[in-house]
Amino acid sequence: MCTGVVAAMLGAAFAAVPLYEAFCRVTGFGGSPVKATVAAARVLDRTIEVRFDVNVPTGAPLEFTAAQTSETLRIGETALAWFTVKNLSDKPVTAVASYNVTPHVTGAYFQKLQCFCFEDRIFQPGETAQLPVLYFIDPKIVDSRDTRDTRTITLSYTYYEKAG
Repeated sequence: MCTGVVAAMLGAAFAAVPLYEAFCRVTGFGGSPVKATVAAARVLDRTIEVRFDVNVPTGAPLEFTAAQTSETLRIGETALAWFTVKNLSDKPVTAVASYNVTPHVTGAYFQKLQCFCFEDRIFQPGETAQLPVLYFIDPKIVDSRDTRDTRTITLSYTYYEKAG
């Protein structure tokens, strides 16, 4: 019985991170934007500013930039943001991007229709890639007392080199 409990705890430990990431992506918990399948049904007259923040860990052989630092759009309007990743090394690099949204309470309303996040990608030596994010801010953001006064949301990406 002890062996079974230890095996179950070990399995739960390995499953914790992917299960937590899946939970956050579905619910928007912890500032994780939700993946949408269709655009918003309505567009409001009110605008919101979306700021873009990009990072790579120290020592990663990648250069990661956003085409613009911010964008103002109407709530519910579909927008397209572009990001550039360049492999600065002389060898292929496998990398993956993670993201979050601040303020964290807005994560459930930041809806992505298309994104390069959480997908392993191999960048060849010197390769530069243009990566799009198609998104909208769910109009329900104005219905919550926690988010109705939000005027700015920051979408932050970090591109990590995967250990291989």
